[in-house]
Amino acid sequence: MNGPTGPIPAIQEITARIARRSELTRTAYLERVSEAIAAGPARGRLGCSNLAHGFAAGDAQEKTALRGTTKPNIAIVSAYNDLLSAHRPFENYPARIKKSVIRAGGIAQFAGGVPAMCDGITQGRDGMQLSLFSRDVIAMSTAVALSHEMFDGAIMLGVCDKIVPGLLIGALAFGHLPTVLIPAGPMTSGIPNGEKARIRKQFEQGLVDRQTLLEAEAASYHGPGTCTFYGTANSNQLLMEVMGLHLPGASLPNPGTELRDALTDAAAARVTAVTPQGSEYTPIAHVIDEKAVVNGVVGLLATGGSTNHTIHLVAIARAAGITLTWDDISDLGRLVPLLSRIYPNGSADVNHFHAAGGIGLLMRELLDAGLLHDDVQTIAGPGLRRYTEEPVVVDGALEWRPGPPRTLDADVLRPVSDPFSPEGGIRIVHGNLGQAVVKVSAVAPEHQVITAPARVFDTDEDFLATFRAGDLDGDTVVVIRQQGPAANGMPELHGLTSALGIMQDRGRRVALVTDGRMSGASGAIPAAIHVTPEAAAGGPIARIQDGDVITLDCLTSTLRVDVEPAVLAARPIVTRTAAPAFGAGRELFAAFRSTVGPADQGATVFGDALGMLGSASTDNSAGIETGISLDLETSERRYA
Repeated sequence: MNGPTGPIPAIQEITARIARRSELTRTAYLERVSEAIAAGPARGRLGCSNLAHGFAAGDAQEKTALRGTTKPNIAIVSAYNDLLSAHRPFENYPARIKKSVIRAGGIAQFAGGVPAMCDGITQGRDGMQLSLFSRDVIAMSTAVALSHEMFDGAIMLGVCDKIVPGLLIGALAFGHLPTVLIPAGPMTSGIPNGEKARIRKQFEQGLVDRQTLLEAEAASYHGPGTCTFYGTANSNQLLMEVMGLHLPGASLPNPGTELRDALTDAAAARVTAVTPQGSEYTPIAHVIDEKAVVNGVVGLLATGGSTNHTIHLVAIARAAGITLTWDDISDLGRLVPLLSRIYPNGSADVNHFHAAGGIGLLMRELLDAGLLHDDVQTIAGPGLRRYTEEPVVVDGALEWRPGPPRTLDADVLRPVSDPFSPEGGIRIVHGNLGQAVVKVSAVAPEHQVITAPARVFDTDEDFLATFRAGDLDGDTVVVIRQQGPAANGMPELHGLTSALGIMQDRGRRVALVTDGRMSGASGAIPAAIHVTPEAAAGGPIARIQDGDVITLDCLTSTLRVDVEPAVLAARPIVTRTAAPAFGAGRELFAAFRSTVGPADQGATVFGDALGMLGSASTDNSAGIETGISLDLETSERRYA
C-alpha cells in the first residue's frame, strides 16, 4: 500500500505544479502571516481605551482574563438563524462553547454573526440571485468580526452552501489565528430521496396536486440539521474534515445527540490548546496549504460531491495564496475513483453513508491507495491518518477508536479495489464553447455522450414555459445562458431537473448547457454548467442559435458546437435586454455583478485582493498556464 509512504507520483506531481504556479502568491501570503505571528497576540498591543471597549460588557472574570494575554481568547463567529434547518442547532452553541473554552483554560467572546441563506428556499426566486454573492458577503462579515484584534483563535459555526466557503475565506484573511469549524450534523432520514424525486416529476406532469407535493417535501426536509442528500452542504462537511478543519469524525453525527455535544465541547477545547499560548500553536494558514487543497479536491471527486466546489475550492485556495485551476481538478479526476453513491448519485442519503463507514473509511481507502497526502497539519495534530478513526462516547467521555475496516454497505461505499467508477465524479469539458463542469457521477454511462440540436433560452422560466406547452420534442441540447455571475449572480437552476428528467424518461436524448449553476443536487441529465466565458462576458455561448448541433462528450471531455469558426465568430453576441434588477435586494448587489470574476477563477468580487484577476501566471516547468481564453478560429484553448 502506498498510503504510509506518501501519495502516488501523479498526485505528487499535480500538487507540485500547483505549488510552483503559486510560489509568488503563497510566499507573499505566508510572509504576511509570519509578520502577524511574530508580532504576538494583538490584544496586548491595543490601547487602554480600545481594550476597555473590548471587555466592557464582560463579567469580572472575563475582564480580568482579557486584561492580559496569558489566557487565549477565542472568537465565535456564527451563521445561526432559526429559519434554516442546518443552522437552527447553533442557537445554543455559543453558551456551550464558552463553558468548554473556560474549562480548557481560555476565554471566549461571540465576535459576530454572518448571514446564512438557503438555496432550497430561494430556488427559482429572485433571491437566488444573491446566493453566490452571499459567500463573499460572509467572508467580509467574518473579517469584520475578527477585525477587533481581541482574539487568539476562532471558531466558525456554519454548515450550508456558501456559508462554509465564506467563513473559511474570511478566516484565511487572519491566517495567524488557529481556526476550527464546528458543524451541526445532518437531520435524520426522511422519506427516500427517490420517492421525493418521483413525486416531483408527477407534479411537473400534472399527475398529483400541490398538496401531495408539499407533503412529500415536508417529509423529506423535516427537522433540524442539514438536508440529507449529498449537495453542497454535506460536501462542505466532508471537505472540512478531509482538509483538517473539523475534528475527526465530526461531520455527520446527528444534531441533539450525546456524541454531537461531546464533539462540540472537544472542538472548543482543541482550539484553545492550539493558540499561541498553548504548546501546539496551529495557525489556519499552516493547515490550508497546497496538499490540503489537493486532499479536498480528491475527497470531492471520490464522492461525486457538489459541482459548486469547482468554484468554491478555487476561491478558498486563492484566499491562502494558492492558484488551483479547473485543469488540476480535471487531471485529479482521472486518477481518483468514485467510491460512494449518495443521492443524487444513488439512492442512499448521508446517514446511510455514515453508517456504511462514512468519511473515516473513505479516507482510509484513499490514504492506503496513495491518493491523499498524509503529511499535512490538521487541527487535530500532524497527519491525516488520525481522521480514519471514529469518535464514540464511553461512560460520558469522548474517545476515538479505529473505524470499520471495510464497508458495511457496498451499495453506498466501496473500496478503491472495487469502485463504482475508475474515475472521479466531476469532469471538466473543453471545446469551442469554452470550458464547463459536468457532474458525471449521477449520469448513466449511456447518457454521457450526446449530439443534438440546440434550443436556446435566456431564462429558466422561458424553458419551463416551452416545456409545459409541449413544444420540446426530439433529442435536444437545452442552452440556458445569461445565468453567469456577471449576468445575474449565477443562480442555481435546479428547478429544471424534473422537466429535463421527464424528457429523458420519454426516450429523448437531452443535455443542458448553461453558464449558470446546477448545484450538488444535479440529477441524471448530462449538464455542462458554469460555462466560461459566460454570455454576459461575450463568451461563445452568446452566439449559439436554435438548431446549432452541439456535442457534449463526457468521455473525451468535449463541449463544442458544430459551426464553422469563422461563422461563429462573425455572429453577433446576443445579450438579454432586461429591466434593472430590483426586488429581493438585488439592487444592492449591482456592484458585485459589475466586478465579479469568472467562474473558473472562483467567481469572486475580491479580484486582485486575492491575487486572482489580471495576474494569470505561467508555470513553464509543468507546462501549465492559468489564464484561459478561447480561439474561435481553431477551437483551441489559449493561455495567457
